[in-house]
Amino acid sequence: MTMAEHPNIKAVADMAGVSTATVSRALSRPEKVREDTRRRVLEAVAAIGFVPNDQARAFRRRASHTVILLVRDISNPFYLDIYKGVEEAAFAAGYKVLMGDARDDDRRIRHYIDAVRERHADGLILMIGRLPDSLRNDRLPPLVVALEAIAGLDLPTVRVDNAAAAFEAVTHLLQLGHRRIVHITGPLGEHLGTARLEGYRRALEQAGIAYDPDLVVEGDFSLSAGRALTLGLLDRGRRFTALFAASDQMALGAIGALKSHGIQVPRDVSVVGFDDTLVAGMLDPPLTTIHQPRREIGQAAMALMIRQLKKSRSAPVPQHCFPTRLVIRSSTAPCHDP
Repeated sequence: MTMAEHPNIKAVADMAGVSTATVSRALSRPEKVREDTRRRVLEAVAAIGFVPNDQARAFRRRASHTVILLVRDISNPFYLDIYKGVEEAAFAAGYKVLMGDARDDDRRIRHYIDAVRERHADGLILMIGRLPDSLRNDRLPPLVVALEAIAGLDLPTVRVDNAAAAFEAVTHLLQLGHRRIVHITGPLGEHLGTARLEGYRRALEQAGIAYDPDLVVEGDFSLSAGRALTLGLLDRGRRFTALFAASDQMALGAIGALKSHGIQVPRDVSVVGFDDTLVAGMLDPPLTTIHQPRREIGQAAMALMIRQLKKSRSAPVPQHCFPTRLVIRSSTAPCHDP
């Protein structure tokens, strides 16, 4: 059973039609609560099976000095330097950091939101691009968004200009003479995927090249998606001389798929990734990619969280934008296809 599935004091309060503070008083100092109110609270406690505990009361009285970093896929090495940056800033301020794995699962996202609401952690740094609709009308706990955006919510954010970075990556391929360029996107229902696709399209438009939807496939930033989608393009007979993947993991999967078909990188197809993870420089050939200052981004996200927790929130909501840069390595070369 997840934390979110345990009966909690809010459920008792909702059933009894009182505040959580009243529930707490009815259980800890019943003499301070009117008899009819106390009766409703006790009936609600019995009905939902709520069991109060001393630790939960302690969490309500004091901070836990713990922050959760919620990532899309904990197996992706991209998040390692982000975590290091968050942990460094947290340690310096006397906080601990736990990492949560969203796995594109609304139940998991709600589980970690509830963990903060129930004071098992003080705040949540989100590295996913959505919240379940059921949470949007709730009062959210302290949240900071790192490298993503939640549509319709004005939250403290640390970001990069994804569209501009993608534009630079695709322009590099165009300058090498490539005209048929595949793009493996991130999830198109979220900011990273749509912004990087926007940069891809803008680069083509500026070069006078028509957008071809047959060369664009939607991925999820994983190695397996990069491989499967590239194999699908090859199986359908799509012709292309370059490929821009919205993550290094998908670029790595794409290179594996190309090699399995006897296609050499970069002689036959040039490949560009996004992130500049540690593995990018170790590939054969080393990967041309967009560098993001991940450790600094993690440090900045934690700094914004500490600012929230100290109630020093300011208007407008802080937004920090870090620069990116194109790192050119051996996975890209001039196009030789006439």
